[in-house]
Amino acid sequence: METKANYVAVGAFVLACVIGLVVTIMWLAGVQYAQEYSYYEANFKGPVTGLGKGTVTRYNGIDVGRIADLHFDPNDPQSVIVLLQVQPGLNIREDSLASIDSQGLTGGAYVEISGGTAKSPLLTAKPGQKYPIIRTKQSGLLQLEQSAPEVVAKLNVAATRINDLLNDNNRRAIAHVLANLDETTEIIARHSADIDGILKNTNEATANLNKASANLQPTLDHVDLTVTKFGKVATDADAFINGDGLAQLSSLIGDLRRLVTNLNKFSDQLNRTPTSLLFGDRRKGYDPNGK
Repeated sequence: METKANYVAVGAFVLACVIGLVVTIMWLAGVQYAQEYSYYEANFKGPVTGLGKGTVTRYNGIDVGRIADLHFDPNDPQSVIVLLQVQPGLNIREDSLASIDSQGLTGGAYVEISGGTAKSPLLTAKPGQKYPIIRTKQSGLLQLEQSAPEVVAKLNVAATRINDLLNDNNRRAIAHVLANLDETTEIIARHSADIDGILKNTNEATANLNKASANLQPTLDHVDLTVTKFGKVATDADAFINGDGLAQLSSLIGDLRRLVTNLNKFSDQLNRTPTSLLFGDRRKGYDPNGK
């Protein structure tokens, strides 16, 4: 009887634990399903490889939700409408952007939402929209994938040009140039002592030139003073010519000429009759009346 009583107690305890576990699971599931979510749409152009229901959605790099649904845009066959189920209260802005990113080159894809700016208003559904629509942009990997053919073409052109540049004739020319450079380097190395002497002489000549320039400075100052004096003389001469001085000089020259003429006449008279200067002229002229 005691053994049966122990089995009943153990069975009851196990049954109570199972019931408690089931109740706990149901409670947790109820809490999870009762949680509210916010829904947003994002329209992606082109393929959305790697996305599916349940794919992680991140907001500024933090997991905030998942993809609830994907379907084609009936008005644009190149677009895919992605329904995002995210945590409420994220404050997604109108200038926020959604993109498809990847965790490295081989990692899985996910939807990344940028935070936008604080001054931008909150994103809300417009008239006729069921959910707010987040603007989208191409991811870096997609841009790289789209530009890859152009990059490869440019690389091919560059490789072709490099091959043309490194043909046999150019390689021989480059080898010849390198040989000449090697020979020139050896010549310079052999004459390094002469080059040092030339540099030393150049330095000495420069020092002497600086010294001569310093000695020449007083002479230049004297020349400047002389030029200044000549300038003053030229200024005075210009004032004399353009002023009354030239007229006075002309008058003085005229007086000197008349004085010289009178002196010449006086000299001639003195030579002819030297006594007339002392006794006067005593000669009488012809008197027609005989007086």
